[in-house]
Amino acid sequence: MAKKPDLLLERACPAPVCGVDEAGRGPLAGPVSAGAVIFDPGKRLPKGLNDSKKLTHKQREELEFEIKLRAVSFAVGFASVEEIAELNILHAAGLAMCRAIEGLSVTPVYALVDGNYRFKLPCDVKTVVGGDGISASIAAASILAKVARDRVMVAMDAEHPGYGFASHKGYSAKAHFAALRELGPCPQHRLSWGAVREVCGLPPLVPELPL
Repeated sequence: MAKKPDLLLERACPAPVCGVDEAGRGPLAGPVSAGAVIFDPGKRLPKGLNDSKKLTHKQREELEFEIKLRAVSFAVGFASVEEIAELNILHAAGLAMCRAIEGLSVTPVYALVDGNYRFKLPCDVKTVVGGDGISASIAAASILAKVARDRVMVAMDAEHPGYGFASHKGYSAKAHFAALRELGPCPQHRLSWGAVREVCGLPPLVPELPL
């Protein structure tokens, strides 16, 4: 049986420790989100907790309820399409992480962050490659970020019908590219992305020269 995320990393760091993860770096449209979760290492974790990518939509929504019930503190932050264009997707993800941490009711001493990029966050940071499969708090953060962003994309589908946001959540589905070719981009498309510009027949952006 595959090992599930636990709290060994959290116990090895100065408390309180939050897990942080993002959702939505890859899509062609919509914001990027980030979750932050603090668990009490002495209390029972939600049953079935795992990397959000290994769970179904229904399992994520059920676990979202359990995470919010059992966590010491939790929060979700977003960075908009405009901020993605201004900062680039990596730094926009970092901004969403900062907002999630700042939204916690308990100030963490340490943040465990999925991946190998050391974001500048409001507390000390430890990067964990594959963290959403190792750390329970990172796994929980990945679930909260994914569920929250999916809800935004469903709401966006009503604001901008025809693109199928409720089904593909802004990712690179064939139906999404077909809608872009037919309808052109909406205000929530990432026009700073080459794939979006190409399918919409827009010229590529000229990279800014260093000063």
